[in-house]
Amino acid sequence: MPVAIITGASKGLGRALARALAARGWDLVLGARTEAVLKEAAVAAAAYGTRVETRAGDVADAAHRAALVAAAQGLGGCDLLVNNASALGAEPLVRLAELPLDGLRRALEVNVVAPLGLVREALPLLRAARAGTVITVSSDAAAEAYGTWGGYGASKAALDHLAAVLGVEEPGLRVWAVDPGDMATDLYAAAVPDDRDPRPDPDEVAPAFLRLLDERPASGRYAAPALLEGRR
Repeated sequence: MPVAIITGASKGLGRALARALAARGWDLVLGARTEAVLKEAAVAAAAYGTRVETRAGDVADAAHRAALVAAAQGLGGCDLLVNNASALGAEPLVRLAELPLDGLRRALEVNVVAPLGLVREALPLLRAARAGTVITVSSDAAAEAYGTWGGYGASKAALDHLAAVLGVEEPGLRVWAVDPGDMATDLYAAAVPDDRDPRPDPDEVAPAFLRLLDERPASGRYAAPALLEGRR
C-alpha cells in the first residue's frame, strides 16, 4: 500500500485528508502536537482497515520530523508528504504594525522552515517511490493582500516559492502547492474569531486533493475550489 505522511493531522484539513486517503487504502503516518486529539484522528482513519502510525510533536522540532519519516520507512516508504501544519503568527490576526516579531518568526518556522526540513528528511524515500509526491498546503493570503493576514500570507508565499523551486529541482516528483480556499477550521476561527459566515467543511475540500493524486498534473500551484469545479 502507498504511504503518506500528513502533518497537522489531528484536526481540520489534515484529519479530513487522512480519512480520505485511508478510505482509498493508504497507510498513514500522522503528526500533530496534541497527542490525545491525534489519537482520535488515527482511530477514525484506521477504521478503514489501513495501518496508521502517530507521532505527537511540533513540526518545528527536527527530532519530530525525523520520527515521522522513520515511521513511514517502517511502513515501507513514503509516497506522499503533505505539509499541512500551519501557524498564524498572532491569534487573532493583527495588522502588521502590531504583529509580534516572535509571532512572525514562529509562522516562518512552522510554515516555511519545517516543511523544507521535512522534505529534506523524506527525499530519499520520495525519490525511491513509484510516484513520489509533495503537497504543501498554501493559502489565498499568499497571493492576495488581505488586511491583518500579512505575516501569515508572507510565510505561505515563501512556502509557495519553495514548492515551485522544488518542483524544478526534483523533476521525478510531483510537487503541488494547493490553496484549499475558505474552510470552517479551528485555524480560521482563531485567525478571525468574529467572522461567523458559513464555510465549507474540510471533508468537502479533500476531494480536490484526491483529484490531483488521480490525475497527477504537472508540479505547480493549484486552487481547491477550481479543482472541485472541474477546472485547474
